[in-house]
Amino acid sequence: MVGSEDISKSLESGRSDAGEAAQALTAILQTQYLRYLIIASWALGLWGTVGSFAAIVWFCGTVAAGALRGAFERRMAGRVDAGWGLLFPAVATVTTAAWASAPLMAWFADVAFGQPLAVGLLISGYVLVFSQLRSSPKQAIVISSPYSVVALIIAASLWGGPEFISFLSLLPLTSAGLFVLVTMTMLREERIKAFQEHQAHLIEELQTARDKADAASQAKSNFLGIISHELRTPMNGVLGAAQLLSATRLETTQREYLSIIRNSGDNLLHLLNDILDMTKIEAGKMTFEVIDICMDDLHRRVTGPFIAQAEAKGLQFDCAFEGEMPAVVRGDPLRICQVIQNLLSNAVKFTETGVIRYAVRARRINDRRAAFEFSVTDSGSGIAPQDLERLFQPFTQVDASSTRRFGGTGLGLTIARRMANIMKGDIAVQSTVGQGSSFTLTVEAEVVEWQAVAQAEAVDAEVGQGESLSVLVVEDHPVNRMILEAWLGSAGHVAASAEDGRIAVDMAGHQAFDLIIMDVNMPVMDGLTATRLIRSSGANTETPIAVLSASARHEDHEAGLEAGADAYLNKPIDFAALAQLMQRVRGGRAGLQAAAESVQTAAAA
Repeated sequence: MVGSEDISKSLESGRSDAGEAAQALTAILQTQYLRYLIIASWALGLWGTVGSFAAIVWFCGTVAAGALRGAFERRMAGRVDAGWGLLFPAVATVTTAAWASAPLMAWFADVAFGQPLAVGLLISGYVLVFSQLRSSPKQAIVISSPYSVVALIIAASLWGGPEFISFLSLLPLTSAGLFVLVTMTMLREERIKAFQEHQAHLIEELQTARDKADAASQAKSNFLGIISHELRTPMNGVLGAAQLLSATRLETTQREYLSIIRNSGDNLLHLLNDILDMTKIEAGKMTFEVIDICMDDLHRRVTGPFIAQAEAKGLQFDCAFEGEMPAVVRGDPLRICQVIQNLLSNAVKFTETGVIRYAVRARRINDRRAAFEFSVTDSGSGIAPQDLERLFQPFTQVDASSTRRFGGTGLGLTIARRMANIMKGDIAVQSTVGQGSSFTLTVEAEVVEWQAVAQAEAVDAEVGQGESLSVLVVEDHPVNRMILEAWLGSAGHVAASAEDGRIAVDMAGHQAFDLIIMDVNMPVMDGLTATRLIRSSGANTETPIAVLSASARHEDHEAGLEAGADAYLNKPIDFAALAQLMQRVRGGRAGLQAAAESVQTAAAA
């Protein structure tokens, strides 16, 4: 009986033979068309020694054998490793015999040049086989065996003659050449294999480093998401209380201090938004809405805050509009305003005297598309050429010294340009020291309407004198609950409060409300889960719900709406936006949903 070790060795040997056969077959398939060129060259050599008829017969027979062999090899290409490894070298050896007949015909031809040609063809046959199968020397020895038979026949024909020793002397010469060919090939393949292994190791290390970087980026995004909520929640208390306090009687000094609180809070909120925007851009998660934009409203929204700032500094603010300006286009008004307002903010900040000029040039591309150039030109101190190169680098400012006059993180222009790039546009700058700078945003947009249509009546954002509404405030932070309740009470509404989603669901099941303001992140039960339960409970299913989110991410707002909410408000709360929402509440869920887009825009601004 055969032992297990013998069976294992036989299996390994079989796999090795099959692997070599597969390598040999691959090499032959890669050069199958070249063999016909070589057959033709051998036939021409035979023509001069054995005659045209014999050469043509050899050519046709060898080509036929090569064609049959090629068809067999193509059929065997996917089956060599499946136990057919021995069949391939057998067929290849038989077809090689057709080639080996050429030196035999030349050797016995009755011509003076026949025997030298036979030796040349014989050596060439060995070289061709070993070159083609240089990575499989065992296969090469088997397949070249017909040439060995021819060599033995030739040697036998020379036995006892003076040429016998001379013919045998060709053996070490030919063997040495074949040995060098095979050895150099094996060494080269070993080097290639080592290089490939090293390359695979480097790729693995790079993939590991990439995975670590992705994990770090994800951790950073999660951290910033938490920080966003945790910072916006106390800021809601600070800025909300400041808004309520501004409606009371204050002394002049107190009002100045209150103004400092509100301005500092607004600056801190702006800084937080910049950091979050930069993180989303780097992560490729910056989202853009595509909605209708009224160009007149866009210009008023862009320039409104900065006209007053320029006048307060004694600057002249000019607006100019050139070209064929469409009335309504498609795009993201929030991002467009963010980019242009950053340019206007810098212009006002860095200009002491002179003029700020805001110009918009429109150009019709076709009936459905237009190109825009929004340029902001100031008469400030200008920027030196060497500073222009690093102007759009993050956390970089032209004046980076410890005595710089203006604050900021240096993120504004970086975010503005990257947002412009995402919108398939760009920001260019031209500046002359002592004469001012000009920043130009170029972008294209789809045109909805070229001619202006009659504008709908604007909705008053102030608190109206309507009927008193019953409002459920769901907020886990006591300061935020107090501020919302105080504002609702001052507006004549009745407020009830819940500190988590579970309590809110229970209250909504036993009492009717005209509006539910639902915070998203709360203990016990979050706001989205509570919203879904209220919508499916049967009670207050038609009550408008506005989610209150500390996150500025568009996808978080969409998650609130998908859970069943009708609108959302950002923290810190803009009471003008809340007043506008309260006016729409009287129309039920349908009225609130119809105004959700305008409320979101107001809250974002």
